[in-house]
Amino acid sequence: MIPSQQPERLRPPALRRGDTVGIVAPASGFRREDFEAGCDSLRRLGYRPFYLPSIFERDLYFAGSLERRIGELHEMFGRTEVRAILCARGGYGCNYLLPRLDLELIRGNPKIFAGCSDVTTLLTYLCDRTGLATFHAPMVAGDFSRPNGIDVDAWYAAVSSGRAYPRTFSHDEVQPLVEGSAAGTLYGGCLSLLCASLGTPYEIQTEGSILFLEDRGEKPYQIDRMLMQLKLAGKFEGVAGIVFGEMLDCGQQDAADRTLHDLVVRILGGLGVPIAFGLKSGHVSSKSFTLPFGVSATLSVRESVALKIDAAVQAEPASVRVSHS
Repeated sequence: MIPSQQPERLRPPALRRGDTVGIVAPASGFRREDFEAGCDSLRRLGYRPFYLPSIFERDLYFAGSLERRIGELHEMFGRTEVRAILCARGGYGCNYLLPRLDLELIRGNPKIFAGCSDVTTLLTYLCDRTGLATFHAPMVAGDFSRPNGIDVDAWYAAVSSGRAYPRTFSHDEVQPLVEGSAAGTLYGGCLSLLCASLGTPYEIQTEGSILFLEDRGEKPYQIDRMLMQLKLAGKFEGVAGIVFGEMLDCGQQDAADRTLHDLVVRILGGLGVPIAFGLKSGHVSSKSFTLPFGVSATLSVRESVALKIDAAVQAEPASVRVSHS
């Protein structure tokens, strides 16, 4: 198992207009038209998308061979002109990369690494083993390709500002389930992927976290089973607070008195920590909110829900930036 003592946190350099963003496909393939639309969105935000021609390769349901996918990721971390690395899509396949990751290369070249869904596997492992702050964020062939797909303010606050970011959510946006206040380290991701880490050398490290959990297309009993699996594995022990995502298409299928909110409170309400539900990050209907993992945050769950996230990137003087002219 991964040692519980984690390395000192690394904040990557901030992303600026004109910077090159490398795009990788570490898991499944994607639709070319979605990818191109996502690249257009990145250009409108002021970035320069860069990708290798091999990103369009296919091998079964993967975006090419394991050698291609791990080589692509390492090359993007090694390229000095690439200031951030964005994933094209999740799907399935990031677990194949775990034993092959060059952690010293990644630790020695800290960069914004962003994705969600299956990429949860890489976000949590890199956060745990290298100390790098990672970003649960929209993906190029996903929310970047859709109108109104990203929360632009949250994106810039996470990857560019270099300052703490407070956000108060209305009851329509995020619902309070268990009141309270907490301070901890933001961490988590797609619920099914977090469960898949248990019993492996890449098992998630949740102690002291404000734990974010989200998924899509899972029935209530499946959500119940996964939460119980994490609970029985001790992964809620020492957690400071819990925030659920939108849980898109995970709605109630049968009796009206067994809602997802009831399910969550029944399983987790006795932990004595604040719990909120509905933050749109990961699998969402619109306006995906970027959450940096590995950075300190405070959570207040009262009549409204407030989240304050510490700076996730390190601002640099303009004089040390690589010139793009």
